[in-house]
Amino acid sequence: MDQLDQHTRDERRATAEGLLPDLEDAGVVGVALPWVDTSGITRVKTVPLAKLPSAAAWGVGMSPVFDGFLLDDSIVAGRFAGSAIGDLRLHPDLSRLTLLAGQPGWAWAPVDRYTQAGTPHVQCSRSLLRRLVAELADDGLTVRGAFEIEWVVADPDGLPEDPDAFVPALSGPAYGMTRLAEVSDYARDLLEALAAEGVRVDQFHPEYAGGQLEVSVGPEDPVGAADTALLVRNTITAVSAQHGLRVSFSPKVTADGVGNGGHVHLSLWRDGENLMSGGDGTFGLTAEGEAFTAGLLGHLPGLLAVGAPSVASYLRLVPSHWAGAFAAWGLENREAAVRFVTGPDGNRQSSANVEVKSFDLAANPYLLMAACLAAGRAGLRAGGTLPDPIGVDPASLSEEGRREAGIHPLPATLEEAVRAFEADTALAEAFGEELHATVVDVRRGEIALFENTSPEGVCRATRWKH
Repeated sequence: MDQLDQHTRDERRATAEGLLPDLEDAGVVGVALPWVDTSGITRVKTVPLAKLPSAAAWGVGMSPVFDGFLLDDSIVAGRFAGSAIGDLRLHPDLSRLTLLAGQPGWAWAPVDRYTQAGTPHVQCSRSLLRRLVAELADDGLTVRGAFEIEWVVADPDGLPEDPDAFVPALSGPAYGMTRLAEVSDYARDLLEALAAEGVRVDQFHPEYAGGQLEVSVGPEDPVGAADTALLVRNTITAVSAQHGLRVSFSPKVTADGVGNGGHVHLSLWRDGENLMSGGDGTFGLTAEGEAFTAGLLGHLPGLLAVGAPSVASYLRLVPSHWAGAFAAWGLENREAAVRFVTGPDGNRQSSANVEVKSFDLAANPYLLMAACLAAGRAGLRAGGTLPDPIGVDPASLSEEGRREAGIHPLPATLEEAVRAFEADTALAEAFGEELHATVVDVRRGEIALFENTSPEGVCRATRWKH
């Protein structure tokens, strides 16, 4: 993105002023301006409706210190983050302005972060993602993506002796119709709210863990997909509060339970053709589709520092739990880190995609989508090819069998993932020196925060943060 000049500022102000009458008629009194920090926490500033034109033109001030925040609101003294010095401007993207159906009187618009001089902030994850989308477009390529959102609903009062304990608000069996009946009114209100916000929901269903639900949405351009992930989570939280429920998106809510995933679906397109289908490669992959997928698979160890960014993430990322703990790919294999999805016969051209299962919702969705694009682009540049797909749970193979198949375990700790991220030159190049360093510094800050903490202690400390 170019520097904001006066003409652009005037256009943004005029656009906002044109929106004011309809927003006033809808009863809007304030606009939420959210961004996601390096640790995956959504932060926000708000403006009264009358101030929206000014915010659109000149932004809203905020400190760059948030780049160094940890999930407990402590601050790392990073190489390029964590200082109290300086100021940034939050500029709302009015093309995504949305009336919040779960929060009457409020509208919502995600922001890009700029310097006082009107240039994109080098650590703005949304700006990074927009840049990578543009670079792929220069090569004639587009990506469609979507996030799956899993969460648990809990009794807001916890246990009498421990209000912060997790007590599932649902008692029905995994995927059971009885569980849906328990939350029938809640689910109805949630689907109505998402529809009112323009979110295209593909599926809603009870999931495996106690109190767990999932919503899947339709694919969009990468920036839109990350925006929608943010909006969906905010709406889930708001509607849950209306129903007296507490929610958690944490990758591991209890040490002995199944965690919440944040799987990412991606497909690569050129000239309106889905490159994950119609080719001569395995399962119909084109050469470019295979190279993009090979980039994701090959860079997955480093990607985990972005997509599984919490100490708690590695309590979830274990074998034989459908989390994708091994660097492998396969057709509809839910134990492979990269699951290839063809879609039904007759609809493959529009629906074929790859799902990366190792990620969770502690991730900043903009950073994660950007990292995926960088990895896929590296695969394209290298003309990458995929190993043979695997049709079994990799954990069922012997170590020798996995070695012969070229299957390796993914990092088992956040520290291992951070080391892989530090060594990944493609991700370092895409992120730039300052943001790459800050991801490392913040991750190591969380590692230090939970040093010598038990798994249950980690779960307890992160349970209500995401």
